[in-house]
Amino acid sequence: MLPIISPSELKALSSENLIILDARTGKDIRQNYLEKHIKGARFIDLDKDLAEIGDDAAFGGRHPLPSIEKFAETLSNLGISEDAHIVVYDDKNGSNAAARAWWMLKAFGFEKVQALDGGMQAAEKNGIPFSSGEEIFDKASLITKESWSLPTSTLKDVENELQKDSSTVIDVRDSYRYRGESEPIDLVAGHIPGAINIPFSENLDENGLFLSPEMLRKKYNQLLENKPENLIIHCGSGVTACHTILALTYAGFDIPNLYVGSWSEWSRREGKEIAK
Repeated sequence: MLPIISPSELKALSSENLIILDARTGKDIRQNYLEKHIKGARFIDLDKDLAEIGDDAAFGGRHPLPSIEKFAETLSNLGISEDAHIVVYDDKNGSNAAARAWWMLKAFGFEKVQALDGGMQAAEKNGIPFSSGEEIFDKASLITKESWSLPTSTLKDVENELQKDSSTVIDVRDSYRYRGESEPIDLVAGHIPGAINIPFSENLDENGLFLSPEMLRKKYNQLLENKPENLIIHCGSGVTACHTILALTYAGFDIPNLYVGSWSEWSRREGKEIAK
């Protein structure tokens, strides 16, 4: 199953095991969800469900992963069972929490997980039914897992790999942030020394849809000089990095490592060099 699903494909799905997740973020997002969402969609919160925000972003970044046990409880509360076919969307072309939710669900062990191409806007444009208010559903049995099954890297891992020149570290933030021209979210502008910049926005076409798998494969093979292995992907806080991981997976590459702490951790950690 491809990790991306088009609005027309979603519209044609009739699986009784289908669960749609609304992973939009922003101010008053819960209220926005209640006012309008894809019919049947269940709300999942980036800050509360897809992260476990700590006291100090210097250790774990702004959006550290929750424990696997806490995420299992979230899935149970959302009525998600092991045989579910899950489609997740946001209003940022899948580039924000939809991609993070996709990564976490895959890392939890779900096989049938897809992000909606073009997100909420494309769904509306393609005539997918919308609704408002709360969605009523039953809780599911708790699924137990011992650990996340997709590869991650710690700050120390990133440091070691760069020193050994044994991995390519990709920063997917906008180029002006990478260059250190300004920083709208974190405390310090710049980038991890040795990291290269491939903005996640380059995974999309002019309409905000993912490039085809063939185009993405050609693009990344060229950018990585046909060495698409030993990759570590990061962003500001481990959220939009998942968009590039999603794109690479869609293109048929092996799923690379996610540096969850990302720039928000590196830039706050005492003694870490910052490049501009």
